Amino acid sequence: MCSRPPRTLLVPRSGVVATMPKMKTHKGAKRRFHVTGSGKVVRTKGPKSHLRRNKSARVKRMFDKKIATAPAMAKKLKLVLPS
Repeated sequence: MCSRPPRTLLVPRSGVVATMPKMKTHKGAKRRFHVTGSGKVVRTKGPKSHLRRNKSARVKRMFDKKIATAPAMAKKLKLVLPS
């Protein structure tokens, strides 16, 4: 995970300022987390998606909601998620 901000580069003679390198979205993080409108990073709880038939309705409801990640983790995730 690259936490460095993109550098600006002045191209000689043309005077054009280019930013490099572009930050790419981390595809694994994109599938697991998303940023809400207020800026929180949320994730789904784990055991909801596997072997659902033999879980009780109560257990499936418990893992139904999305929860916010820890602030330190959210700061790192915002670097690799699309804005």
